[in-house]
Formats: sequence, C-alpha cells, structure tokens
Amino acid sequence: MNFWLLGILVFLARIVDVSLGTLRTISIVQGRTKIAFFLAVAEISIWLLVLSAVLPKVVETPLLGFFYAFGFATGNVVGILVEKKLAMGYTNFRIITGKHVKEITNSMREKGFAVTTFEGQGKDGIVTEIYVAAERKHLPMLIKIVKEIEPDAFYIAEQAGFISKIRRPTMVPATGWRSVQKKK
Repeated sequence: MNFWLLGILVFLARIVDVSLGTLRTISIVQGRTKIAFFLAVAEISIWLLVLSAVLPKVVETPLLGFFYAFGFATGNVVGILVEKKLAMGYTNFRIITGKHVKEITNSMREKGFAVTTFEGQGKDGIVTEIYVAAERKHLPMLIKIVKEIEPDAFYIAEQAGFISKIRRPTMVPATGWRSVQKKK
C-alpha cells in the first residue's frame, strides 16, 4: 500500500477511534452503560486494526508514528466537538438577578421549563436565584431567553448527574404544511 495513503488512513481511523473513546468516557461518567459498551467495542476494534497496520511498518517508516500521533490528538478535539454538538446529559442552570425575575421565569415557563426561584442576599441587596434543570441540548435556548430579557444577568450552567423527572420544552405551534394533518 502507498505510504501516503496508509498514513492518511491511519490518521482518519485514529480520529474516529479516539472520538469514540471520548464519547465512551463521557457516557461512562453519565452512567450510560449500554452506549458505553457499544462505543467501547467499536473503539477497540478500530484501534486494533490501526495498530496492526502501523506497528510492523513504523520501524522502516517512522513517519507513520506521526500520522498515528496527530490522529490521536485530532481525535480528542473532534470527540469534544461532537459531544458538545450532541449535548448528552442534563444541566443545572441558575440565574442570579435582582431584576426582571418575573419576565425571565414566565418566558421559561411558557417554553415548558420547570422553574424554581429562591431569594437571597447579594452584595447590593436582595437577589433571586432562578433554578432550572434541563437537558443540555436546551441550554442555548435558556441562555438566549436570559440574554434577551437581561443581558447583564449572572448565570451558571453545571452538569447534573441524575434528575428524577424532567420537563421538556413545548414545541412551537405547527404552522404552514405542519398544521395540516389528518384527524381521525
């Protein structure tokens, strides 16, 4: 096999296997055992194929080691980007504000989120903590709501390990062709 072709295949395969490893590790941390199992099988299968292709030839063509190493490094970055896109798991989203509490909570509740508020004492007086537990994929929507109503609000998003019950946001009413459906 052509050296450059083998090098590119090793590089691409390492990106895939390390990305799967990143997703597998995150799945393990979140307690998703079935997903972690299947990701591990795919990851190690690719890794064995790549290693068996590189190991016998690395002495005569050390440059293959660089393809292997750069594939590994790139795979870490790609795995993180893929995980951010998938947004697996849950988040605890907290907003601490002294203003616009009703507007923020009403807007979030209208979208279907369960919202809880707590009063507290801040540096400049009474503040309200708005607390929402949601799927991570909905975090951009929550941040958008806050920024539209109060751009200077302080907020924190933390990973939630386990949530007993989650409310999903309501969908926007169907319009156009989506509103035409057969009713039985």
